[in-house]
Amino acid sequence: MLASSTLLLAACGGGGTVLPANQPAQNVTPTSAATTTDDDFTRSVALGYFRASCGDVMAADTARCFTYVLTPAGRAAALAREAQTGVRTISATTPGGYGPSQLQSAYKLTTAGSGGAGRTVAIVDAYDDPKAESDLAVYRAQFGLPACTTANGCFKKVGQTGTSTLPAANAGWAEEISLDVDMVSANCPNCHILLVEANSASFANLAAAVNTAARLGAFAISNSYGGAESSSETTYAASYNHAGIAITASNGDSGFGASVPAGYNTLTAVGGTNLKTSTNARGWTETVWTGTGSGCSAYIAKPSWQHDTGCTRRMIGDVAYVADPNTGVAVYDSYGGDTGWEVFGGTSAGAPAIAAIYALSGVTVSNASITYANTASLFDVTSGSNGTCSPSYFCHGVAGYDGPTGNGTPNGTGAF
Repeated sequence: MLASSTLLLAACGGGGTVLPANQPAQNVTPTSAATTTDDDFTRSVALGYFRASCGDVMAADTARCFTYVLTPAGRAAALAREAQTGVRTISATTPGGYGPSQLQSAYKLTTAGSGGAGRTVAIVDAYDDPKAESDLAVYRAQFGLPACTTANGCFKKVGQTGTSTLPAANAGWAEEISLDVDMVSANCPNCHILLVEANSASFANLAAAVNTAARLGAFAISNSYGGAESSSETTYAASYNHAGIAITASNGDSGFGASVPAGYNTLTAVGGTNLKTSTNARGWTETVWTGTGSGCSAYIAKPSWQHDTGCTRRMIGDVAYVADPNTGVAVYDSYGGDTGWEVFGGTSAGAPAIAAIYALSGVTVSNASITYANTASLFDVTSGSNGTCSPSYFCHGVAGYDGPTGNGTPNGTGAF
């Protein structure tokens, strides 16, 4: 069995509070101390600034989604911090997080308006989001993106086996689904979206849903979930290995520590950053997000295209994307306790975003090797940390390759 009941925050050296899915936001008034540091994951969770969509506790053989929502208290703290520093993070208006134009600017996706047409990005998640299509319509209309509906052939939702039989609804995973379809839309507006909903969050069901996505013709497949490693994790490895299909997986949201499916060597593992506007030539700056996962797999062999010397097996991750909820993305979700426009983060944002960028590029790949061969088309993230480790690159942003951000974040589509 994969990962017995595990509190990831504790297991990965963090502290913090266990937050069940859809816990109401705490009424916390930010202190001056709370406004000075914007990238402290454990502290933000403890203060009630972040809420985990799917909770932090995982049962045996079960994954959780890697989405965190910025609570009203967290948003107030972010706005107070912005007033102090003058650096834009979260807008006071609604929607508050980064939208498509900001994300395309930050990652130099100059072909987003014209590329990707006809290519399908599959989203694999657990349970049903009954409002997935209608919420997607609100997001795309808000930002002036073309409609993506069942009627026009752009959007399709199926159950685990590819039929119209859908699983039970779940508010926490519905937030994950909303984030995922919005991130595909933001990074590849012309891509088609295939949502495959697994019957539950068990690895067996999620792996079956990945196989369904591959069978139904996906160009890229996103997996924004995971669990702790175990000796039996190779049981599901084949489901994340489909020749000619770009598969992505989130690194995790509990700081330094390895996870699966990100640890499989047939996919692209996506870490997370803190993303802010800047006066530099790029116009943006990134550091390692303290909550992102990274680490040396205990069980998965090192792929031939990965050459770091401190880990003899598979090193997590490969690339990165914005993940800090304090510098998070705008998402519209109307199913569950907290409805409407919210600011989301977590490495869950990166898996669908990078899958969409693979589709935007149009290059056929079967693993992350292309990102190692084209590092000039990535922004190197050289500062920040997600924990304590040795060697240093396992958990620190350094020049060149490091665990939390891999080879870097997208600078156009050339590395994909």
